[in-house]
Amino acid sequence: MAPSARHTTAPALAHALSAAERGFPVIPLSPTKLPALRSPHRHEDRQVVCHGECGRPGHGVHDATTDPAAVRALFGAAPWATGYGIACGRPPHRLIGVDLDVRSPDDDAVELRHLALRHLFGLPRTVTVLTPSGGMHLWLTGPPNVVVPNSASRLAPGIDIRGAGGYLVGPGSVSARGTYRLAPGTADLSPAPCPRPLLGLIAPPPRPHPTTTRPHRQGHGLIHFVLTAQEGQRNTRLFWAACRAYEHGLGDALTEALVTASVRTGLPEHEARATVQSASRLTAG
Repeated sequence: MAPSARHTTAPALAHALSAAERGFPVIPLSPTKLPALRSPHRHEDRQVVCHGECGRPGHGVHDATTDPAAVRALFGAAPWATGYGIACGRPPHRLIGVDLDVRSPDDDAVELRHLALRHLFGLPRTVTVLTPSGGMHLWLTGPPNVVVPNSASRLAPGIDIRGAGGYLVGPGSVSARGTYRLAPGTADLSPAPCPRPLLGLIAPPPRPHPTTTRPHRQGHGLIHFVLTAQEGQRNTRLFWAACRAYEHGLGDALTEALVTASVRTGLPEHEARATVQSASRLTAG
């Protein structure tokens, strides 16, 4: 007899709850390693920029949570889930994933060691997840003031980085190709801090602060409004503040400050810029 959806989901839920208990925000994944819940806006006629503000599940990594009740609700809505994803870049761990490609994990590991030698940093002992196709994921943590973006083979061929807005498949997940499992000797480890030289390679340089214009006092209030956004409010608050800025002729002067404030709250930079551009278009119309 084929296993029921409940029996298939139960191990994934158990692993996800264990990860959430340790402070890792999680979402259910399908056997394809994609978020198990589809967007609730997929049938709407107009393009919707929503990261969960509507209150419905199905927003990918934006659904990730450490709340046990919310985790159970997500998996309850996705009984076909066989794995779970861990959101990167989110407090308290601010996880950074170094993904060594399946095609040649040994060569990629050597390439990573060459980078370490070239840039004078050591590779710390850290949580390591072995993928069913032969690759591996190294878990590292980042500082609170640095946003690491996702990238593919930018650091080196075959080495991808999972940062803010991305996720890692958690150990114990089952995909169509097999099971993700912890490497021997790493089960009791915590993610190690990312070496500073490596962080410098994968994080964008800080943007220079504009010196030609000084925001009006109202601009400081809008920035503070964005900075104090809680999870689930970030995109909405940014859009509202950007609309007010453009309506008062401060949009261009405040764009970088509003984007920076949103990134500090955990919103990926590309999404923050898209939201500000949407506000610009709306107020221009």
